[in-house]
Amino acid sequence: LRYVEIKHGRICMLAVAGYLTQEAGIRLPGDIDYSGTSFESIPNGFAALSAVPGAGIAQIIAFIGFLEIAVMKDITGGEFVGDFRNNYLDFGWDTFSEDKKLQKRAIELNQGRAAQMGILALMVHEQLGVSILP
Repeated sequence: LRYVEIKHGRICMLAVAGYLTQEAGIRLPGDIDYSGTSFESIPNGFAALSAVPGAGIAQIIAFIGFLEIAVMKDITGGEFVGDFRNNYLDFGWDTFSEDKKLQKRAIELNQGRAAQMGILALMVHEQLGVSILP
């Protein structure tokens, strides 16, 4: 089950970065749908779930399903547990020594665990009404 922990850690790292980007006021330009709802008008956090149109939520769920089925699968032929490269991407991983690979995997695992706690804390603070930005 280590690959599940790695996958959730990666998702949470993206979630923390996205949450903080939204809190900083950075938004995509343009409209989120054809009726003219702009990205600027979508609130942060949990409130966004009720503000995003239903078709948008459906697209998000479909995209996540596609990633789960086709991309982020733990293949048995991978180099290590959680190797989601699927024989397509490398980015120079094969140039590292075995000790360096082990170190980088441990760093990713620890940062993923920290991100899981971080996004949980951000969600709790939001529900308590505590601002994360001064």
